[in-house]
Amino acid sequence: MIAETVCSAVSAAGLGIAAVTAFRRRFLAATRIAAYSLVPIGLVMTGVVGWLADTAFSPTAWAGFGLLGCAWVLFATTRAVERRRGGTRKERRAAARAAEGGAV
Repeated sequence: MIAETVCSAVSAAGLGIAAVTAFRRRFLAATRIAAYSLVPIGLVMTGVVGWLADTAFSPTAWAGFGLLGCAWVLFATTRAVERRRGGTRKERRAAARAAEGGAV
């Protein structure tokens, strides 16, 4: 409720600033300001602001973000260990060539 009110106020203020800018005959800048000022009210109308507010105060969502972080750390760790075991690029290529030559 508060987020929607704040977004509406920001949009109204932005449109007022755009009107003043247009009055000063800076039409391109006024159009750009009007476009930026319509973004917050558009986000409210699409429901993005409500979704973000629900997510920010949800312990379940934060636990999910924590699990995603843990998964990322595990992927990065296994990748680092895999690279460390492989040796240098020349050694890996030599091992691959030896495996190809021995199999044929």
